[in-house]
Amino acid sequence: MEEQKPTEGQASISRRNFLAIGTLSIGGVIGVGIGLPSLVYLVGPSLQANAVQEWIRIGSASKVEIGVPTLYKVKTERRVGWNVTEEELAVYVLTENGSDFTAVSNICTHLGCRVRWIDGKDQFFCPCHNAVFAKNGEVVAGPPPKPLEKYPVKVENDQLYILVGG
Repeated sequence: MEEQKPTEGQASISRRNFLAIGTLSIGGVIGVGIGLPSLVYLVGPSLQANAVQEWIRIGSASKVEIGVPTLYKVKTERRVGWNVTEEELAVYVLTENGSDFTAVSNICTHLGCRVRWIDGKDQFFCPCHNAVFAKNGEVVAGPPPKPLEKYPVKVENDQLYILVGG
């Protein structure tokens, strides 16, 4: 049998090169087909926005005395990528009229220490660096750079909810 030689304008490809190109092409398609979904599965949660806001029930509204901040503690889960952690959230809730409520964090904005309500002085006090906050969470004295964090509050069926996240 006589081997045909390519004419001018035709490319010559050997059987060995054809099989090598075919094998590499099929391997590439399989690699992309498996690798791309795997990459999305592994990296996807870390790329999602963690700005999810949710209303968390903290307790009964009738527990709050008029004019006196009341401490509520609640456990909540926070999801960051694949990592899920349980944290305790503590807030002071205040009402001056029994129907309008405000909630402030009990975490000092200076170094993250816990503040406590001093009843006789009508103010929050942080023992770490003698920071003092007013009843509404504003800085009165000390090193904190900003007021205590405030949370939106809603009341449904005598239950208090605060909006967290975002």
